[in-house]
Amino acid sequence: MPVTGDEESSAMDSVLTQVFLPVALGIVMLGLGLGLTVADFRRILVFPKAVLVALVCQVLILPAACFGLVLAFDLRPELAVGMMLLAASPGGTTANLYSHLFGGNVALNVTLTAVNSVLAIFTLPVVVNLSLGYFMSGTGQIGLQFSKTLQVFAIVLIPVAIGMFVRHRSVSFAERMHKPVRILSVVVLVAVILGTLLSERDNVADYFASAGLVALVFNVVSLAVGYYLPRLARIDRADSVAAAMEIGIHNGTLAIFIATTLLANTQLAVPAAVYSIIMFFTAAAFGYLVSPARSARVEPEPEPAA
Repeated sequence: MPVTGDEESSAMDSVLTQVFLPVALGIVMLGLGLGLTVADFRRILVFPKAVLVALVCQVLILPAACFGLVLAFDLRPELAVGMMLLAASPGGTTANLYSHLFGGNVALNVTLTAVNSVLAIFTLPVVVNLSLGYFMSGTGQIGLQFSKTLQVFAIVLIPVAIGMFVRHRSVSFAERMHKPVRILSVVVLVAVILGTLLSERDNVADYFASAGLVALVFNVVSLAVGYYLPRLARIDRADSVAAAMEIGIHNGTLAIFIATTLLANTQLAVPAAVYSIIMFFTAAAFGYLVSPARSARVEPEPEPAA
């Protein structure tokens, strides 16, 4: 019996969600682990105020802001839940690169990424399940039950632990591998985004029309909250740039993995895929505007004494 187009597409989706995505996310989290040490978690004591403010932004303010935007834009239920899933996802490893490029405190970024990734194991299921109950009640969509939460725990923390162990055993090897794995992580993210959009290719234009603007607004809000709230709390500019990149650049691979693999709903992954494309450009523009080096150049020189 010949294979139909629908069966072929279903097989591709199955390979993407059941094989490629877990491996891709594992590579991303392994790359994070290769750059981490136990000292990165202890560094919370070095930047207590900056870490606390950034975590409040990430865990409390962003989901609340996203919920308001979702209601304001009147998104369809699947896209609304997808946006909330994105908002609850921790920062991505790409945030460290952007922070370095624009004069942020990369050590703070590493600490925030590490802490956020652990916290998300507990906070993300809460946000996702509440969102599913609010936007998709009565649709039969099953939320993140305990067994699925354990899968998130395993796919996120085990590769990180392996990466940290490798670094502990051989710092030189970890240093050599860190950059190639980070580059591979970016390639993987792009491949995941393309795969997600390809699986929904018949609806891509509609999804961009429906979710593109809200994703852009949410990205700008995330970057602005991540930068200006720390500045209002009198945190220095380099730390604020680090917080902005951490909060504005999400782990899209994790969001897509949860949507397509654990929740088995590709439509929930579309906002994360759209956001992951947008954030590279907006984060670069925002980083240029607020970078400490540029700010120092545009500050007026003091007038000479009379």
